[in-house]
Amino acid sequence: MERLSNRNFLVILAFLVGLIGGLAAALLKGLTHFIASALQNDVEWHIKYSIYFIFPLIGILLSVLYVRKFLKGKKFEHGITPIIYAISRRSSRIEVHNVYSQIVTSAITVGFGGSCGLEAPIAHSGSAIGSNVARFFGLSYREVTMLLACGAAAGISGAFNSPIAGMIFAIEILLPEFSIPAFIPLLISSALAAVVSRLLYSEPLFHTALTDWEVGALFFYFLLALLIGLFTVYFSTLSQQVKVWFSRIQNPYNKVWTSGLALGLLILVFPALYGEGYLTIQQILDGQFDSIVKNSLFSDYRNLGWVVVCYTVLTLFAKSLASLFTISGGGNGGVFGPSLVMGGLLGFAFAYGVNLSGIIELNVPNFVMAGMAGALSGIMHAPLTGIFLIAEITGGYALMVPLMIVASISYLINRTVMKHSIYTKVLAESGDLLSYEDKDRTVLSMMKLRYVIEQNFILLKPEETPLDRKSDIIHSKRNIFPIIDEERKLLGIIYSERLFSILLGEEEGAERSFASLAQKPIDIIQENEEMERVMQKMNKDDVWILPVVDSEGRYLGFISKAAVFNKYRALLMRQGAYLE
Repeated sequence: MERLSNRNFLVILAFLVGLIGGLAAALLKGLTHFIASALQNDVEWHIKYSIYFIFPLIGILLSVLYVRKFLKGKKFEHGITPIIYAISRRSSRIEVHNVYSQIVTSAITVGFGGSCGLEAPIAHSGSAIGSNVARFFGLSYREVTMLLACGAAAGISGAFNSPIAGMIFAIEILLPEFSIPAFIPLLISSALAAVVSRLLYSEPLFHTALTDWEVGALFFYFLLALLIGLFTVYFSTLSQQVKVWFSRIQNPYNKVWTSGLALGLLILVFPALYGEGYLTIQQILDGQFDSIVKNSLFSDYRNLGWVVVCYTVLTLFAKSLASLFTISGGGNGGVFGPSLVMGGLLGFAFAYGVNLSGIIELNVPNFVMAGMAGALSGIMHAPLTGIFLIAEITGGYALMVPLMIVASISYLINRTVMKHSIYTKVLAESGDLLSYEDKDRTVLSMMKLRYVIEQNFILLKPEETPLDRKSDIIHSKRNIFPIIDEERKLLGIIYSERLFSILLGEEEGAERSFASLAQKPIDIIQENEEMERVMQKMNKDDVWILPVVDSEGRYLGFISKAAVFNKYRALLMRQGAYLE
């Protein structure tokens, strides 16, 4: 039998990852909606929001308890950022418990009314599936990374029944540099996941009948794009601030009470914040423009158009807080879903407000969808994902031009102000982001100093003399010798040129101790220094080799530019290999 090629084997595994990813997506959606239905069935909306405001707190608490009690000793992270970090710094390895832990915790969080999305958890679960399938078969880094991306694509595809958006998400967020062959496994996993998810859970995300866009409304799409872009900058900034707020709370249960109670109060005033928020968007798409106010404390004013607009704007800003509180407080979810909801609310408020002014009659559902694409594009720095996701979930490409305009302008505004997306900002600041714009810095940040330390040097004792070690010095292949004491503390160095000069009689000192002959190194590298800082020291003094010591000054070895360059080349090859 002819041996199966690596590429064909990878395609087969992509089928497997897509199948499991689709099952995981269907399971997550089904479990979440089962919990939500069990809590909400046969209960009037106005009663639910008066009594059930405590449910999100319960969901966050159960999620935290699950992590602390059932994942003892295992690290649990949520969102897309840990996936990007795994690719950059963990050889694309994601712990296997994420396959099911992401599903359980996010279903509990969102099912109980947590104001966040399921898309990031299912992408994380799918990535864990792909990573661990690849590791089970002992595949290389490039193949593990590819199957990880296939799993993420399958998760997004299954969540939205949108195979193209799933594939593009993986390329834009996880594989920023790609080649044509990378499409094949991604297409397979994404398409298969969409099929499986639709078979098991066929309910589409939105029902809408969009009409073609009008040229006369083009100017207003540009205005919407500007508003969306500015809002995404606000949300990205707020996200970092909320993380700082919650980082000051050390006790995890105090985070639960703080976020849960704050979320409950927000839901009490703004009912649309309960759960994912897709129901509110669907009602708006169905033409029920007063629905966002109808079930609130201000329902008596739902017939006043400007009250609806103002209340929607307030709900928009409350949603940004609610989603971040849910995630930072211990609930598991992402900002993928909230981005869509916030963009939809802003698009609705804008179009409905313009219509009330009498300037022009805009198609409100079209602007809702364009707002969703713009928000996703700006917040995630993924314009193609935003465009194709909305195009797929609306069942057509009638809005392609407005989607392209709003998504691209929103992305450019956010990218101009915020160099990095909400997912990559923290990694960029810590030097853990695999960036293709500053490849030197990125590759150096991937290096660990301990892996490039060289130790094959002859060690000289302070009381010894050049004559005592004459044979070792002559036969050494190194031109530098460390002088260390009995505690291995580095006392100095001496170069072979000077030692040869002494042994040949050109310089006195053949019987002098090495302690008296020792030279102070131009600089010393600490074992915990970052490689970027190491190279800065070498370049500053134009040296090719420096000694490395620990925190107590004990000699560990030397680091040379030659070793760094060899490692640099190996990392570059590894970094690009999975894209070939």
